[in-house]
Amino acid sequence: MGTVPTARRWSRMNILIIGPQGAGKGTQASRISGEFGIPHVSTGDMFRSAIASGSDLGRQVEPILASGELVPDELTIELIRDRLGEHDAAGGFVLDGFPRNLSQADALDTMLAEIGRELDTVLFFDLADDIATERMLGRARDEGRSDDSPEVIARRLALYHEQTEPVIEHYRATGRLTRLHAERSIDSVYAEISESLAALEARHA
Repeated sequence: MGTVPTARRWSRMNILIIGPQGAGKGTQASRISGEFGIPHVSTGDMFRSAIASGSDLGRQVEPILASGELVPDELTIELIRDRLGEHDAAGGFVLDGFPRNLSQADALDTMLAEIGRELDTVLFFDLADDIATERMLGRARDEGRSDDSPEVIARRLALYHEQTEPVIEHYRATGRLTRLHAERSIDSVYAEISESLAALEARHA
């Protein structure tokens, strides 16, 4: 996969984005990817691509995603390890959709250490459940996504509060977490992101 041309480039920008479904993480990750010339590594997109291709991985994860449950750690971490080993990720990445629980966070931390990488910043998209639900239902209507039914949305948000919120505290303790106001417009949220990443670049200049 090729690198996206960009006017801005830092030699390393390893970014994790985290937050509830419907918070706009994928949209903002794509903008970061384009500006900094680093790949958007979305586990959800990779799983959906595997399902569409009819691969063995796709057949394994399809019923799991359809139920709103989490894909087993061992499948996800190997997928990420392989993706970060590709040439276009050498200068950084935007990781979206993983980790979603503390065991996954520990697995990610271990895997990154094994390949000589570390997270430079964690962007936390903070969004209330009612807004997240409204956005996901709208996405389901607009995109025809069967994995965004009301029942699955409720299950995903319950899992988020139960399992993913402790991950936020895990990364907050590292001093690298930035809270974003994800209820704002796309441009307003990206302005917050740009300010945070500019400060990060300045510290590494």
